[in-house]
Amino acid sequence: MGRIFVVELEGRAYRCKFCKTHLALVDDIVSKAFHSRRGKAYLFTNAVNLTVGPPEDRMMLSGMHTVADIFCCCCGQIVGWKYEAAHERSQKYKEGKFVLERVRIIDGIDSEFYIDTNPSISDAEDA
Repeated sequence: MGRIFVVELEGRAYRCKFCKTHLALVDDIVSKAFHSRRGKAYLFTNAVNLTVGPPEDRMMLSGMHTVADIFCCCCGQIVGWKYEAAHERSQKYKEGKFVLERVRIIDGIDSEFYIDTNPSISDAEDA
């Protein structure tokens, strides 16, 4: 199958909820007004560490689109879809963009919380 190379994004990033792999930068959000079967979703100009499934035509709220499901390359969980083609002229701006379902991603800020409970040195040891 081959080796999987994972891209670590610089800056505030959304990650896979299941394995914490970086998926997209906050700065690449086009819209937060998208919806999926599972709730809210965000449209991104770019996303990484994904496997793209086969394209298929789907009727969406905004009309017919050719889309492909996208999966986290590390854990294989479905995280959203990619717009391959829009059948209506007004929807062409979505082509090549990625939708990540909010319920399947976490904000990198939320997952970075860490407290060192075993400090290697204390003030008393300095004396």
